[in-house]
Amino acid sequence: MTNQLITHIEQIQDSGTFSGTILVQKKDAVLANISYGYANRADRLLNHTGTRFGIASGCKIFTAVAICQLIEEGKLSADTKLHECLDVKFPHFDHNITVHQLLTHTSGVPDYFDEDAMGDFEQLWIDRPMYHMRTPQDFLPLFQHEQMKFAPGERFEYNNAGFILLGLIIEKISGMNYSDYVQSRIFEKAGMRDSGYFELDALPGGTATGYIDREDGTWRTNIYSLPAKGGPDGGAFVTAPDMIRFWDSLMNFKLLSQAMTMKLLTPHTEGEGDDYYGYGVWIGMKNKEIYKYHVMGYDPGICFHSAYYPETDITLAVCANISIGAYRMMMGIEDELGL
Repeated sequence: MTNQLITHIEQIQDSGTFSGTILVQKKDAVLANISYGYANRADRLLNHTGTRFGIASGCKIFTAVAICQLIEEGKLSADTKLHECLDVKFPHFDHNITVHQLLTHTSGVPDYFDEDAMGDFEQLWIDRPMYHMRTPQDFLPLFQHEQMKFAPGERFEYNNAGFILLGLIIEKISGMNYSDYVQSRIFEKAGMRDSGYFELDALPGGTATGYIDREDGTWRTNIYSLPAKGGPDGGAFVTAPDMIRFWDSLMNFKLLSQAMTMKLLTPHTEGEGDDYYGYGVWIGMKNKEIYKYHVMGYDPGICFHSAYYPETDITLAVCANISIGAYRMMMGIEDELGL
């Protein structure tokens, strides 16, 4: 099966221009570990297994784990109200918004990137330069004075601002800045030695540059397209092996108790398509049974998918430093493995 899977991946690559790393494991057995393209096109530095990739919204699950850790410590609960956690003024926010609703995209808070009103993520930085965006606090002016989108709990609507608020709650309760908390309480515990929240203007060695390809064949990097430093709603950098380690640690209750892990992985609300949503994680269901837990992230010059399939104990990470391609790779792997 391993040779067949690699052949299938290479066939997908033959018909495309994927740039990144694909890692598929079944328990400790590696089914596929293959990289394509350049981490740095100008210097022709190849992507490889140890390359760090941006994962955009794929790191919302780290924020969810952090919140669940604080719940386990008795420092808040899923029913705690937003206004009970933060001293920040939100003139138009409903006072009934809960932590649970923020975690499940059902809070109704205004988002700082409204895809219905704004088609290009880069438009955000016209009035507020991206190089100023380095902490969760920096995002507040983008949405804190806006009107609610709907009543809390009314429906699911994917929302980045809700996770910015969760990051601020983590900082307030823990007394640590968000990235330091995740580094010490999640990455280090999970053995994710090469992962972190790195600043785009101070990237460490071995980190892939994100590339935005134009239709005429030219390209540019994404350094002017994203916040200077990622945070609770997106922007961490991981290696593919580190992402496998994260799933292993989560599923073996190294980050949270079994009861709290199951709460995080519960389908709390119906999301988009056939997916449901837990706490910071998408949940795929077939015939009313969970077959996949997965996270994903898309930004200019970044696309990412990672999943754990409980029935087969297979984990995959598809990390890419281009804007599209990871989803197609993941679907091809699922088809070949019958997942």
